[in-house]
Amino acid sequence: MDSLKIICPNGHLGFAPLRTESFQVGVEAGPDYIAADSGSDDVGPVPLGSDTSTSPESWQRHDLEQMLLAARKQGVPMIIGSAGDTGANSRVDLYVRIIQQLAAKHNLPEFKLGYFYSEVDKETVRKRIRDGSQVTGLDGYADLTEDELDATSRIVAVAGVHPYIKLLEQGAEVIIGGRSSDAALFAAPAIFHGFPADNAYYLGKVLECASFCAEPYGGKETVLGEISHGKVEVTAMHPDQRCTIASVAGHAMYERSNPFEELFAGGKLDMTDCHYEQISEKTTRITGSRFIPAQKIRVKLEGSGKVGERFIGLCGIRDPYTIANLDRVISWAREKVQERFGDSGYQLHYNVYGRDGVMGELEPLRHAVGHEVGVLVQGVAPTKEMAEELTLIGLRQMFYARLPDVKGTAGSVSFPLDEVLEASAAYRWTLNHTMPVDDALELFPTHITSAGI
Repeated sequence: MDSLKIICPNGHLGFAPLRTESFQVGVEAGPDYIAADSGSDDVGPVPLGSDTSTSPESWQRHDLEQMLLAARKQGVPMIIGSAGDTGANSRVDLYVRIIQQLAAKHNLPEFKLGYFYSEVDKETVRKRIRDGSQVTGLDGYADLTEDELDATSRIVAVAGVHPYIKLLEQGAEVIIGGRSSDAALFAAPAIFHGFPADNAYYLGKVLECASFCAEPYGGKETVLGEISHGKVEVTAMHPDQRCTIASVAGHAMYERSNPFEELFAGGKLDMTDCHYEQISEKTTRITGSRFIPAQKIRVKLEGSGKVGERFIGLCGIRDPYTIANLDRVISWAREKVQERFGDSGYQLHYNVYGRDGVMGELEPLRHAVGHEVGVLVQGVAPTKEMAEELTLIGLRQMFYARLPDVKGTAGSVSFPLDEVLEASAAYRWTLNHTMPVDDALELFPTHITSAGI
């Protein structure tokens, strides 16, 4: 084939529902594939560790239904990557089940449904460490130790194009992927149809977040990418959006410490020599990208470990003297927690919104405080009972804090709620590492089943 078209309706399927107007415009453009990524570690370690999704199932089901019906009507394959935010096995099973339910609901003719898993057993990683393989830390993480492995609740490996291509070779018409590179699920069909990796991986990069590569900004709108032998073109489907040189080149920098490269299982996309050309009001053409194969395949591992149970409390402060002495107020409350629970075995966090609640110690305007602040108190402990009590102490003792020059007894902290609230358990990232493999498919078992009638 001379070219291949893929539409992406949502940069994170299910995180917020896709916009149906631009999606229908994309469907009418006659794509060869309909694909979307459904995962991200941007949502933090809680979903992976607790084996949950961050969004309601109804939102995820909405996007899957829109895409499935369009794909089956058009007779083109549908691909979903990193099912249910994390790509964990339970999320893949959930999406497979939803696809089968939707196919039955709409009386769709039978089709092949492919899927693959990405979870990695801790003992598999432990054996690699003991056999001398270096599980290398990324972004400042130390190389993996067995102690940190033991602190991990769940691990997923990040797939490249390989399991998607295998399932396409087996005739899968709908694919549900475990955890995988955002770009790989778009690059895979292009490579499967014989297009060069140099362009295929850039196609994936530009499509991964849907309308984030277009302007003006508008989330969850559809974009269309077209690859041919030597170039990639990307077009905004929403009537009021356009893909420009600035928006497309800017997206290449999105979430990258190095704006000129992106790493995959099996190689690296080099965007140093990319050339961007505005060929119409809504379309930008990209040439010059290169894919550099790796001599040794390393697969990224993501792992999450439980820290403890968590409660949260809220208060507001408007008194200027208390705001000026807020660190002393917090210290008072911390001391009362220490009197009850000692110095260790729990965590107590204060996020001060209106001062440095977003950036913490990096906030350059920390002393330019407004007329009021809000404080989020988080208590983390081994049990729910302990977490609730320490959060209550950490919150309420702010009311009782004694400051010099304060004569009144009423306190200067207000509470929107008298109680503290149970939140999700606290988790932390334990693995942000790469592990060598002999076969790019060895961590990603593939399966074929069916859906429809």
